[in-house]
Amino acid sequence: MQECVFIDGVRTPNGRAHKDKGWFRKLRPDELLTEVYKALFARNPKVKPEDVDAVFCGTANISGMQNDIGRLAWLASGLPDSVPSNTITNQCPSGMSATMHAARAIMTGETDIMIAAGAEDMDKVPMGSNMNFPPRLLKYYNGADLLMGATAEKVAEQWPISRQDMDNMAVWSNKKASEAKKAGKFKNEIVPVMGLDDNGKEFLVEHDQWIRDKTDPAKMATMQSNFKPNGNVTAANASPLTQGACALLLMSRKKADQLGLSYSYKYKMGVLAGCDPTLMGIGPIPAVKKLFQKTGLTPKDIGPIELNEAFASQSLACIRTLELDNPNAPFERVNVWGGALALGHPLGQSGARIIITLLNIMKTDFPEAKYGLASLCGAFGNAGALLVEKV
Repeated sequence: MQECVFIDGVRTPNGRAHKDKGWFRKLRPDELLTEVYKALFARNPKVKPEDVDAVFCGTANISGMQNDIGRLAWLASGLPDSVPSNTITNQCPSGMSATMHAARAIMTGETDIMIAAGAEDMDKVPMGSNMNFPPRLLKYYNGADLLMGATAEKVAEQWPISRQDMDNMAVWSNKKASEAKKAGKFKNEIVPVMGLDDNGKEFLVEHDQWIRDKTDPAKMATMQSNFKPNGNVTAANASPLTQGACALLLMSRKKADQLGLSYSYKYKMGVLAGCDPTLMGIGPIPAVKKLFQKTGLTPKDIGPIELNEAFASQSLACIRTLELDNPNAPFERVNVWGGALALGHPLGQSGARIIITLLNIMKTDFPEAKYGLASLCGAFGNAGALLVEKV
């Protein structure tokens, strides 16, 4: 088996998915992908677009502007049509699945150079749009329980997670994201992109739109749930609607050495897991357990952890059940630069984005760590977990 190393990873800033206030409201998701593709090749001039064996791109909703976005975005970027592509979907883990499949193709020796990408625009391709659910699904599950907010409320009840704990995690996520932004920690991964401010004036977007530099816990406590009467899941402790794109450059270690490229980390293993779709947020629990079972590792062996924050309730349930960190914020190794509650969650992009952020955190904040872990849940009970190893 070949070793698969991570050469580079970049992403756009995450913009608000809003037709009037989103910084990228005039850009299509394929155009955001063009920005990250251009950046990858500019930053790695020894790698030519025509030398890429394939591009795998994850997106949660393959419809409208995101229909076969893996192929169409590549072609629309003016990149070589000789390079094949594969658009991959399994809801939120789509970008992570694209990375896993790309890494495995390299490890088996079928390919040498791969790009794994992820993109989602939750404004122009709304969550759940154009889906036609099988009526037979209702024989097994209550349809109302399959909605994302409802699953988060159900997790909060069953674990249980208090409203105060959820709001506290949201405050922490924004605090750490704001600190990381101000310290310039995202600069290595974010590709600045031209956008529009609220007044329609063009400007260079260099950071994520959703980060709140200041939070008001008292105001957060007054917010009402849109998902359940007297519920505890609110807009403050749930990930916001977002748009963004990212891409990773992966390569066989042998090929990277031939090209004289530097690298610090390799793909160790990745797994997918499933769970009750009405409790979709706890997907990282079986996924991480499966990963540990296959590798013989435990939480004590892991350095930094990127756990996508779809909702504070599900993140806390996973952290506590898996004993990944303290029972609640402040955390010592989970999402130390903030998570999706602050950075945003462009569905199919997030699975790849958290890998990019993990790689940067390992290099700068945890240089001695041998392993890093990324995991996330997804709609309908999909989940993924991926292990990075220092070389």
